[in-house]
Amino acid sequence: MRPIAVGGMLVGACFTLFRMRKQLAMGLKRAISDLKKSAEAQAATGRTERDLNMKVVFTGIALVFLAMIGLYYFFIAGAHNLTESRIIVGAVVAALVMVVLGFLFAAVSGNLVGMIGSSNNPVSGLTLCTLVVAALLMVALGVSGAGGVAAVLGVAAVVCVSSAVAGEMLQDLKVGYILGGTPARMQVGDILGIIVASLVLFFPLMILDNAYHFGSAQLPAPQAGLMAMLAQGIVGGNMAWPLVVVGILLGFAMILVEVRSPMLFSVGMYLPIETTAAIFVGGIIRWITDKLRDRRGLNDAQKARVDNAGVLTASGLIAGEALCGLVIAGIWRGQQPQLLASPPWIIAVAVVVVMVLVMVRVPLANAGRPEDPAPPVAMM
Repeated sequence: MRPIAVGGMLVGACFTLFRMRKQLAMGLKRAISDLKKSAEAQAATGRTERDLNMKVVFTGIALVFLAMIGLYYFFIAGAHNLTESRIIVGAVVAALVMVVLGFLFAAVSGNLVGMIGSSNNPVSGLTLCTLVVAALLMVALGVSGAGGVAAVLGVAAVVCVSSAVAGEMLQDLKVGYILGGTPARMQVGDILGIIVASLVLFFPLMILDNAYHFGSAQLPAPQAGLMAMLAQGIVGGNMAWPLVVVGILLGFAMILVEVRSPMLFSVGMYLPIETTAAIFVGGIIRWITDKLRDRRGLNDAQKARVDNAGVLTASGLIAGEALCGLVIAGIWRGQQPQLLASPPWIIAVAVVVVMVLVMVRVPLANAGRPEDPAPPVAMM
């Protein structure tokens, strides 16, 4: 099933890039024109249209490029099975793939999140596409073994993070546009936030791995497992290419019958059923809330407030679940108290009923009065 899903995601990502070809060209053209602007022209630009100086941006990209060459050299050389020249070529090509695909897929991710929302960020599909391209290039260059697999995963990891950060930054900039913020200052703040997050998030990952171990039944990490399978399969020469081709043909078929998102369809094929089932239940609760909202004859402003409250309620539950998981992993090292590990079914049903009532009643209770001003819409 998973190789078929990979083929579908490859087609979905390429189709998204094709539909965004004009936006990509416009973004690249603007970046080049900003680079050519004189200092006077930069100063004359309106405050709410002022981005980071493109010279600073391209300097940062160059520094990251050099750092990644060194890192990929370390990965490939660690296997001790290749000549020096082949190691250098492999490291440079891997860094080039990282820069080019990182730029393209960050644009795809940022555009989708800016238009639709963070839940529609196709990070998994874009990362897998990067992994396939990088792995095929490593095979073509003769960079094999554990070093080649490590370099491929290193490229995919950087592009994965850049795509995720691009989506998050586009949400920030969209909020800043509504509130009249300065993009350049928001971009500096985002860079500082990324530095802090990269230093802090190591510890939650360490706690989870010590408690459950990534790849175990308690912490399956399906995307990471799929990436490992792909990297080892392509670089090692034992990839199930016929199944990938089936997935590619399936992706074309979904485009022809106008499936709204071939990417999300394919992602659902490899996610665990308990994850997709929970998303489906959440969709039913949202549908019930929307039906009750429409029956009340609310105006557009009230409907927007209901939607905003629903998004905040669901976001709080998502964050709360993650924090509870960290507490259990850190305090009980994954061994839940008996009441939480195997609760009586009547208590489990009661908790689910309370959660459903909260997710339905809280948004409806925040509709407000008809004469109240309309809030910013949280979801488009």
